[in-house]
Amino acid sequence: MRKTFLFLDTVINKVDNKGRVSLPADYRSIAKELNTQIVLYRSLTSNCIEGCTEELMEKLASDIETSHDFFSSEQDDLTNLIFGDAKRYSFDSTGRILLSEKLIAHADIKDKAVFVGKGRKFQIWNEAEWAKEEQRVREEILQKRPTIKRKEDV
Repeated sequence: MRKTFLFLDTVINKVDNKGRVSLPADYRSIAKELNTQIVLYRSLTSNCIEGCTEELMEKLASDIETSHDFFSSEQDDLTNLIFGDAKRYSFDSTGRILLSEKLIAHADIKDKAVFVGKGRKFQIWNEAEWAKEEQRVREEILQKRPTIKRKEDV
């Protein structure tokens, strides 16, 4: 059976004036265990950075190809915005990655970055923006009280 890896927890790390930030230790462990690099790109839905493994990017590419006509404008738009924006990131001997200026500007990252685990992916937020987003999400979830159906229930 294949071992699964999940990005968990919310971690706040300092960002130096060159844009270097430490990838949380658990996230580095996942990349090392899978022998992969971390991929980052600008979120399509929020002012944050999306991060995942190369394996998840490959799955995303496959899902887009099978759910959209190959030459459709939707397929073109998605692949342009996701894959045209994505970049592989290696971490240095101290576990830091160097965020690009484009990513820093998109997420308005200043002196701190908030890493938010989302299972098979993670996000990187500006600290104040994450506080607002977390509050919004908590309020919405408390109102809606969603349930999760198990596969055998579906």
